[in-house]
Amino acid sequence: MSKTKHHSLDTIKEAAEEAHEQARILARALPYLRRYTGDTIVIKYGGHAMADNDLSDAFGHDVALLKQVGINPVIVHGGGPQINQMLDRLQIKSHFVDGLRYTDEAAIDVIEMILAGTVNKQVATLINQAGALAVGISGKDGGLIEAQKLIKSVWDEATRSKKQIDLGLVGEPTKVDPRVLYALSGSGLIPVIAPIGMGKDGQTYNINADTMAGAIAGSVHASRLFMLTDVAGVMDKEGNLISELTEEEAYQAIADGVITGGMIPKIETCLKAVKEGAQAAVIMNGRIPHACLLELFTEGGSGTLIRGNH
Repeated sequence: MSKTKHHSLDTIKEAAEEAHEQARILARALPYLRRYTGDTIVIKYGGHAMADNDLSDAFGHDVALLKQVGINPVIVHGGGPQINQMLDRLQIKSHFVDGLRYTDEAAIDVIEMILAGTVNKQVATLINQAGALAVGISGKDGGLIEAQKLIKSVWDEATRSKKQIDLGLVGEPTKVDPRVLYALSGSGLIPVIAPIGMGKDGQTYNINADTMAGAIAGSVHASRLFMLTDVAGVMDKEGNLISELTEEEAYQAIADGVITGGMIPKIETCLKAVKEGAQAAVIMNGRIPHACLLELFTEGGSGTLIRGNH
């Protein structure tokens, strides 16, 4: 004999309030869902968000949800800590030049193995477990990224001038062929991309994940480039979040010393992506659960949005 379940009035009331809250959230999100249907969103995924299991699970579900509501997410991931761990295990010493990792022949094989292998499949699995279909690739697949050796210039205090430094097999994108991304997205799949590229001569290059995401966002004319970082966004001198910056305002903030250090290359990457075809870029805190959904589907957003001047 089945037993009749009895619920207290308080339990029924709580359930009704929760249902009403869910309906209210959906109603508020509907205009934003319509706005971005059919659009491409490029997400650079890394840092603390990648290392925290709860945040990783939430990220996988968020990306799956974006696909299910008609948005085409493209994921570009990092993997610095995982690379460091494997290089240490293999007793391959990391060599840094002005704080940047020098990549030699021995290191590039390990970097490709970790980024295009272990980490790439872990990120794809997060999304697959959330109910979507993700496919892991690298910039070498389908001719996605053609790269060349990065020539890095840094300021030398001793000579009071810029000098070029050699980073070995660190590269930068010179050409993006997004056809493989269109093919995957058009088939209902989510591309998950490891930041590895190949030169015209077949040489493999290690590419900064931010740079890779920016180049891809520009090439596919993404509605948004999301840069998930470990900070809330760009802060003013009083420590308050700047919600939006134009290109002109961003360069002025750099000149005024408002934007400094590691935030400068992130801003430059966002501005370049916008110049090359992305509608806008957002620097946002990946440590906040559901940061991507908050940015897309709420009025206030969750980071600093960067647009062109017009």
